[in-house]
Amino acid sequence: MAPRLQLEKAAWRWAETVRPEEVSQEHIETAYRIWLEPCIRGVCRRNCKGNPNCLVGIGEHIWLGEIDENSFHNIDDPNCERRKKNSFVGLTNLGATCYVNTFLQVWFLNLELRQALYLCPSTCSDYMMGDGIQEEKDYEPQTICEHLQYLFALLQNSNRRYIDPSGFVKALGLDTGQQQDAQEFSKLFMSLLEDTLSKQKNPDVRNIVQQQFCGEYAYVTVCNQCGRESKLLSKFYELELNIQGHKQLTDCISEFLKEEKLEGDNRYFCENCQSKQNATRKIRLLSLPCTLNLQLMRFVFDRQTGHKKKLNTYIGFSEILDMEPYVEHKGGSYVYELSAVLIHRGVSAYSGHYIAHVKDPQSGEWYKFNDEDIEKMEGKKLQLGIEEDLAEPAKSQTRKPKCGRGAHCSRNAYMLVYRLQTRERPGTPIQVPAFLQELVDRDNSKFEEWCVEMAEMRKQSVDKGKAKHEEVKELYQRLPAGAEPYEFVSLEWLQKWLDESTPTKPIDNHACLCSHDKLHPDKISIMKRISEYAADIFYSRYGGGPRLTVKALCKECVVERCRVLRLKNQLNEDYKTVNNLLKATVKSSDGFWVGKSSLRSWRQLALEQLDEQDGDADQSNGKMNGNTLNKDESKEERKEDEEELNFNEDILCPHGELCISENERRLVSKEAWSKLQQYFPKAPEFPSYKECCSQCKILEREGEENEALHKMIANEQKTSLPNLFQDKNRPCLSNWPEETDVLYIVSQFFVEEWRKFVRKPTRCSPVSSVGNSALLCPHGGLMFTFASMTKEDSKLIALIWPSEWQMIQKLFVVDHVIKITRTEGGDAHPSETQYISEPKLCPECREGLLCQQQRDLREYTQATIYVHKVVDNKKVMKDSAPELNVSSSETEEDKEEAKLDGEKDPDFNQIMHAFSVAPFDQNLSIDGKVLSDDCATLGTLGVIPESVILLKADEPIADYAAMDDVMQVCMPEEGFKGTGLLGH
Repeated sequence: MAPRLQLEKAAWRWAETVRPEEVSQEHIETAYRIWLEPCIRGVCRRNCKGNPNCLVGIGEHIWLGEIDENSFHNIDDPNCERRKKNSFVGLTNLGATCYVNTFLQVWFLNLELRQALYLCPSTCSDYMMGDGIQEEKDYEPQTICEHLQYLFALLQNSNRRYIDPSGFVKALGLDTGQQQDAQEFSKLFMSLLEDTLSKQKNPDVRNIVQQQFCGEYAYVTVCNQCGRESKLLSKFYELELNIQGHKQLTDCISEFLKEEKLEGDNRYFCENCQSKQNATRKIRLLSLPCTLNLQLMRFVFDRQTGHKKKLNTYIGFSEILDMEPYVEHKGGSYVYELSAVLIHRGVSAYSGHYIAHVKDPQSGEWYKFNDEDIEKMEGKKLQLGIEEDLAEPAKSQTRKPKCGRGAHCSRNAYMLVYRLQTRERPGTPIQVPAFLQELVDRDNSKFEEWCVEMAEMRKQSVDKGKAKHEEVKELYQRLPAGAEPYEFVSLEWLQKWLDESTPTKPIDNHACLCSHDKLHPDKISIMKRISEYAADIFYSRYGGGPRLTVKALCKECVVERCRVLRLKNQLNEDYKTVNNLLKATVKSSDGFWVGKSSLRSWRQLALEQLDEQDGDADQSNGKMNGNTLNKDESKEERKEDEEELNFNEDILCPHGELCISENERRLVSKEAWSKLQQYFPKAPEFPSYKECCSQCKILEREGEENEALHKMIANEQKTSLPNLFQDKNRPCLSNWPEETDVLYIVSQFFVEEWRKFVRKPTRCSPVSSVGNSALLCPHGGLMFTFASMTKEDSKLIALIWPSEWQMIQKLFVVDHVIKITRTEGGDAHPSETQYISEPKLCPECREGLLCQQQRDLREYTQATIYVHKVVDNKKVMKDSAPELNVSSSETEEDKEEAKLDGEKDPDFNQIMHAFSVAPFDQNLSIDGKVLSDDCATLGTLGVIPESVILLKADEPIADYAAMDDVMQVCMPEEGFKGTGLLGH
């Protein structure tokens, strides 16, 4: 017996002796009290199951005891967003814009550049009104210079801890979600800024980029034969230094300026000698800028993978750099001091994080700029520290070399900024122009208003939380009802009242009501019994209802429960009685037909039926506080129950009458049927004399006749067409039989369907017609040529002998006759045999069919493609990777989503590993057509399944200059294409 049934039987013993009409108010309270007894008799345990007296574990623990005020809100202290005294302002990272933020901070701390930008006239006159700014209109910079002006003004005088550079980034058209090459960004933006400022009238503004960053060097070539010297002057804004194989910055500079010999095939054409001669070439530094940018080439092209990689080797550099040994004209001031170190943190060239260590030119102190966070270094010293920690295996880590005083070494620095050393002390701080300062003041006012608003919201949340805390501490102690008058309140509402994250709504007890609008007996487990005192306060403060006092206990439900329980007890006795009656022999004229399946399960069906009469009992009994049954699950279960057959419906035929199969039913006595009918009064009744369904008898008889007819038809057709059934002695177009000049054609589909019927005539319907229209075009012409029917289209047709065709015409309805006639050639070609089809071929539709077939071949998801490597015009097939499983239908979005940063194209990668040929050295072709479009799918390139692609590998190129050319041609990168950096 189920646990719940045991509980009900023990708790409702009085129902056996009390008739439904005798139920009193005392009986009603007793019925409901069965759910209260566990806590009345003993001490309430935590999380009592389904007990309305248990008020533990419903969410009260967060309110009891002392509570921190900060737990009443999720609003951070707005003062944490305020700029600290004597600190710099950070920049928000918009996703992957840390490389932009680092350069903005470096440029901001270039005082000359900042002063020049402040002098640049603004076009915000439309924004100004009189002597002030229009309050209702937000300022929107129109040019790159105005964006920089506004950003620098905010970085200088904003009260915020960090500001948002989205306007500047949006003006440049940068993708905030894509990490870009920081060095390339620096070059392009400086070029754009120089071009923009060149239109200014003030020379201090117009020439600031050249004055600060521009130097000059010359490519000098000297002929060994005549000594003629050729110079090619060039300006530079940064020196790009190769670091591979070097440990010190000075070694990198020396290599940049070292002499190169031009010999052999690389000889120099001398204008003086008018012939190619051996020569030397080197770079001479002619002049150096005030700000010397040294780009350390950490990101190099890897020929093995065809992608960029990062060189994570240590490079040493000093805080003082004397460039005099490297310049052509001696005697000038060429001593530089380190002012910034730009860091790329990460092991991959395609991911990582950019930060900047920058020296304040006015105080001489070092700061680390990491987007929103800015950290001041101790003791005015540069400290790289954690920036040199890389996430790489311990085996591949190299030991950090020792650095002397005033020197540093880094494996992540990709740019060093040196400033020309001067003895002049920094002058007065740069003043922000009035109109910019007014904009900054307005932004500061908005920030202060926001701080006040956030502080007020925090205060309101704290006040509200304190009030709720006091309310809970007061009422929770008064919730237990005890012996005083009580009411029932929904557990769900009490939990929401104790939930600090949601506002308390009015009390809603409707879900706990029965059909008589009173408290349902089975809903008592999801209710809580509270004191009338607490209920009065709840309803006065929050409203709602209906209020469920002791008068809300439902008499009608208790009476119905009594009736059902009495029937359940009687069911056990009746079950034994029916079993005994079923053992007796029944006369054929006295019994009733009952389904065997119904007899096996009638007790369970009766019990379920009584439960349904007992009401929609809620299945939350036995759950912990706050747990309820999933409503969707209960609906699914009820739906499945409704689809099950009711008692004795298993012997109904589709027409609602007695079924004709006697194996599914049994004859029972009148006494047994009478007992069963007490529990199933609506069950269909079939006395023993009841005839079976007449319609089913007719259908059964017709079915037997049809099966016999089908067998007869199948046997006749099989006998008439033995060769077609067994596929023996079939004619062939490629080897035309001599005994006939005419062959007929039917579709292979007709033949297969007919064979299915002949093999299993009782399971399949007879084939009545030959559908040759599938082989013809809409114009009535044949879709296949004689040649195609001998090869690829032979699977679609079946050839018929003339004698067979005569029989087919008798047995089936033929919609179109298709035949091929063999004739000898005419006078022009008497020895040539011709094959003529009726109807004739439709060339136009045939061409359309071929085009569609080609399209189908090119649209595939998986296919096998073979690659042959050509060496000295000979094909070589690699045994280790003879074929590639590739996809042609992937979209570009799918391909990008599947690739990680720096991951190779999978097809080219397989070819590279199979033949040891890097992607940029691969020349692929098919049928003489070069495959050069990297963005196209294989299908659009004409590569169909089972195709053979020819691979011819380029010879490796030794020198780096040629390698760069290959990189530019074979491995194009989008970079800043489409952005404002290339707009000029």
